[in-house]
Order: sequence, then C-alpha cells, then structure tokens
Amino acid sequence: MRPSRLMLGVALAAALFTTAAPVAQQGSVSAGFKEDYADVNGVRLHYVTSGQNGQLMLFLHGYFNMSYYWEDQLAEFGKDHLAVAPDMRGYNLSSRPTELEQYKLKYLVEDVHQLAQKLNGGKKFILVGHDWGGIVAWVYAMYYPETLDKLIITNAPHPQVFERELNESPWQRFSSNYMLRFNGYAHADEATQPDTMPRDAAIKRMETGFVADQVKSGRYSEADRQKWIDALSTPGAQGAGRNYYTANNLNPPFNDTHPASEVKASWSTKAVTQGAKSLILKMPVLMVWGMKDGALPPGNVTGLDKYITNLTIKLYPDEGHNLSQIRYKEVNRDIREFIEGKNTSTSKEIVFREAPATR
Repeated sequence: MRPSRLMLGVALAAALFTTAAPVAQQGSVSAGFKEDYADVNGVRLHYVTSGQNGQLMLFLHGYFNMSYYWEDQLAEFGKDHLAVAPDMRGYNLSSRPTELEQYKLKYLVEDVHQLAQKLNGGKKFILVGHDWGGIVAWVYAMYYPETLDKLIITNAPHPQVFERELNESPWQRFSSNYMLRFNGYAHADEATQPDTMPRDAAIKRMETGFVADQVKSGRYSEADRQKWIDALSTPGAQGAGRNYYTANNLNPPFNDTHPASEVKASWSTKAVTQGAKSLILKMPVLMVWGMKDGALPPGNVTGLDKYITNLTIKLYPDEGHNLSQIRYKEVNRDIREFIEGKNTSTSKEIVFREAPATR
C-alpha cells in the first residue's frame, strides 16, 4: 500500500505470485509444489503444498498477499514437514465473500481450524503467520490452543499489545493512519484505493522491490514476475483485504489528524476474542521481527511476557515488514532452530540478528 503524506504506511508484501496449475519454472524455488482446494466453513480455499510427510506447518499470509508469499518457507520446510499455505478468504483463487460480516476474525479463525482438521485430523500442528495472517494466528491460538504444537509470528502485532499501542503510543497511531483511511475515515486530501489494483499499476509495482531483486539475481524468471503481476491485479482482492480491517475495526481510536469524534469504532481485543479458551498462550511462541517496520513500531515487541509464558524473540534491527522474504535464509534458520528445540527458553529470549556483510 502507498503511504499518504500524513503517515508512514505499510510496506506491501513483495513476494506475490499466483498460478492456476501446479506447474513451476524449471529450477525455481516453487518446483514441485502442489495446489489444491478445500471446502471449509462455507468457503473454498485454494492452497499450496510442499512435502508429503511430517508434521503439518500451516502458513498464513497477510494484507494484499497470497499463498506464495511463503514460497521460500514452503520449499525449506517441505523437506521434512507437510508445509501448506492457503490463500486466505478474499484473496487470489479462494472464495471472495461479498458481505463485510464474513471477514470478521471468528470466520477467519474457523477457516484455519477447519482447514487444519481436513489436512491433519486431530494432530497438533505448527502455525505460522505474517501481518493479518499473524493476527489470525494469534487469535486462533487463543481459541484452539489444544491443537497447536508451536506458534510462529513474523511482524504481526499481538492483539492485546496492539490495542495498548493504539491507545497509548502516538508513534503507533501515526503509523496507523492508513487504517483510518481503509475503514472509511479518510479526509478529502487522503488517497483511497479501488477494490482492484489496475494492471498497469501492478506492473509498475513489480519493477522494484523483492520480486524485481529476485528476477535480477536470476533466482526467478520474467514469467514468475508476470505471475506476481497477475496476483496483484486479481479482481476484488484489494477490496477484500480492506474488509479484514473494516469488519474488525482495526484502527486507532484517534490520531493527530483524526480526532476521536470522527472515529466511531476502534480495535478491541475483547470484541475479537469473545469465547476464546484462554488469552494466555502456553505453547512455545517464536516472534521474528523487523524493527524498521513502518506500520508497526518497536513498542509491539514489549510487554508480551504478560500474555505468553514461553516466548522467544528474534529481532532484525535493519529490516522491515517483509523480512521473511528479504532475509529468508536467516528467518528459515530461526524457524528451524525453534521447531527443533534450539535457542528456546521458558521465558522471554531476545536475539538480535545483525545485517549480513553483503546482500
């Protein structure tokens, strides 16, 4: 998304890629991936699978993104796990409900639960989430803690901590101005977005960023870039992504340019966790966090021990919102060490990952 002149904005996920068939470019990261559909919770979810054996690892993408955002993680963990990434409802090849109500967290969480049950039966699995996929993962862990072996989050705010930051942090409120625009509180001088990104805009977007870097390096082809362009310009996907915000009132109660009198509703953890089994998470949790996230200031990695009993945090001081793609090798190492029981503790552990000498 593009930040307005009044806010920092959110760094859009760069690794967007779609295909209608399980065919990949020769030698590409996604060679060997399989695609399928599951009818769950009243919608049809498209998903991508890597690997056949081992424990289920389910990867949830975020705003204006899709399943192949996780292609580097699918390739790595499909070696010894059943690694699966769905298109969340509203995105790419999954169902796109038209009713705003259908994007409330209770439906998003139930999508994940039923998909996991269909793929995995009653066995425990590992849940991984980024951005909105991370918010869904946090809330899922509160509703269905008995189904999770481990929870892994990359740059997605914990619901209670985020509510605190939206209420108490001017930095977070400033960074969340885009949420007010998404949810219908935009001023006349603040840009709004159509439900569908025009194809020419998608082409321009893919000329820079993570995708362009991978094409330049030879890791991906021009054909891959075209698939990402197709995903960005999927009809209605941008509007469906905004519905996640609006249906759940994900915005601050006010900020410097939008007084409280203009904002009818704001983010409430209580509202989105009614009926949850526990707000205290006891399964091992890994947070991998880029500290230069323009939408999520560092306050979001503080005070988490109040809500999580077994927490490991890996901080990347020089990276932003999409570090799991930009620094995929290091992030994959962090995740593997965590799921193998290395560098974990029963209390909060913070490890700084410095930038490599060369990129």
